[in-house]
Amino acid sequence: MTEPRKFAFDTVFDGDGEVLSAPPPRKSFFSVQELEQACAEAFEEGRRQALTDAQRDEARCLAEIRAALAHAMGVLAQTAHEHRAGAAELSLAAARKIAGAALELFPHAAAEAAFQALLREVEGHPRLLVRVPERLVESMQAAMDRAAELAGYPGQVTVRSDLDLNGAAFVFEWGEGRAAFDPDQAARRVAEALSAALAAEGLHAESLKA
Repeated sequence: MTEPRKFAFDTVFDGDGEVLSAPPPRKSFFSVQELEQACAEAFEEGRRQALTDAQRDEARCLAEIRAALAHAMGVLAQTAHEHRAGAAELSLAAARKIAGAALELFPHAAAEAAFQALLREVEGHPRLLVRVPERLVESMQAAMDRAAELAGYPGQVTVRSDLDLNGAAFVFEWGEGRAAFDPDQAARRVAEALSAALAAEGLHAESLKA
């Protein structure tokens, strides 16, 4: 098997010696104008190629910058969310400390405020029963008597001990109505509501724009 030969585009003759095809003549002399034109065309081609390469590199760089910014925004959003969560937890812990200290100093204040808020509900009933921890019965009775006297509901509040209550917790009972307050349960509900709000907020609380 013979090796294939490259077609060299040489002069081709027919059987009678007539030229069937011949390669284009090679020009061995160029004018100054032709050289200048060739240089100009080469320069323009190089410029177009350089511009194309530069635009491609620019597009790649912009894509990398956008990816880096997106990553940075994600990190910032996560950091901001963690900061908000930490600040909220710190504020909640401080509020619990302050509220606990206030209830230790003024254990009747919450019950007196609740009585004022519920006055319209209880004033139509002959008796309001207030249940409190045993250690607060005597002082709570005196405090509620004063509050009832000022509200025009004198002698109609009875305070009794409840062994299931602790701290400044209390229960109001009148007719078919009932209201209760437990500082620990209230603090837990606030913490749960805060946690749910932060979870629902996710990473979208702040608009972070490039």
